[in-house]
Parts: sequence; structure tokens; C-alpha cells
Amino acid sequence: MVPSDAGNPGDPESGKPLRADALRNRQRLIDTARSAFATHGVAASLEDIARNAGVGIGTLYRHFPTRDALIEEVYRSATTRLAESAVELSECHAPDEALRQWLLLFIDHLTTKKLMASALQSLVGGPGELYAKSTNQIVRSITMLMKRAEDAGVLRAAMDPLDLLRAIAGVSSNTPDSQWGVSARRLVDILIAGMRVS
Repeated sequence: MVPSDAGNPGDPESGKPLRADALRNRQRLIDTARSAFATHGVAASLEDIARNAGVGIGTLYRHFPTRDALIEEVYRSATTRLAESAVELSECHAPDEALRQWLLLFIDHLTTKKLMASALQSLVGGPGELYAKSTNQIVRSITMLMKRAEDAGVLRAAMDPLDLLRAIAGVSSNTPDSQWGVSARRLVDILIAGMRVS
């Protein structure tokens, strides 16, 4: 699925919207690259990514002219997917459960970010600008979910949305990789319980 706010990125040569098969190839490249960068970091082979996505290396370069362009799009795509999930969850879950489910997805997002750390750090100029844009998207999503839960009277805004994210991210940086996911998920339940209106 191509993230909706990315729209149809268009053919880099003609500027025309990509055909459906080209969009599928692009998304396969992004999904395959995410796994490759998570496993091999900056050493991930672009040729292997193209082959595992079922396309030629020329197709990869047509969509992503540089390694940096591919790394950035992998991270941007993951962030967009996380942001879009806030709306989807709010449509099919009670407000408190939608927030809880979204925070669990945020943990998965942090895992991807941790696994891709070496690739992200290899970006020319560093990942700072990319992180800043993604943070804005993520904060808008959690703010919407928290406001919805507060308006419904099921949770009280006991903390700033960004502080809630920082609390979870703090577990990420202070817990061994093998244990952090379990600890972070436990923290989500504690935080939701602490905000619940009794």
C-alpha cells in the first residue's frame, strides 16, 4: 500500500504519475529495503535489495537515484504509515483503546528506527531534518488521539503528548535491545491506566 500523503510520486523522468505496476515496484523496493537496512545497516547491498524486490537495479535507481534517497524514503514511509494509522484506529476502536494501540505501533516504529540507525546516520548531513519532519507528523497524530480520548471523558490529559512519546522513547534508550519492547509495552499499559478517568 502506498502511503496516501505521499500520493503518486510521479516518474522522475517524465513527471507523470506512476502506473500501478510502477507504484507496486516502488513499494516493494521500500519494504525490501526496510528489512535490508534493519538487518545489514549501511552495508546493505542495493543490488540485493533490487533482486529481492523482484526488479532490476535500473528500476531501483529510476525510483531512488541515490542510496540516501532510498534510506530517507524507507523512514518517511514508515512514519507516514504510523501517522495514518491514528485515523484508522480512531475509526474502529474506542478512544482509549485507539491511543493504546497506536502507542504499541509507535514502539514498532522505534524498533525500526533503532534497527536502521547506522543507515540513517550515514545520510549526507545526518538525519536531523528527516527526524524533525517525522516528529511533527507523529506529534499531530498522538495529539489527535489524546484529544479524542479526553473529549470522550475516558482519559484525562495527564501529560503533554510529546512527553508521553518521550517516556516511551526513554525506555528505548535505557533498556537492552532484547528487553526493551517488553518493557515499553508494559509502560504503555501503565501510562494508559494512569490517565484513565475512574
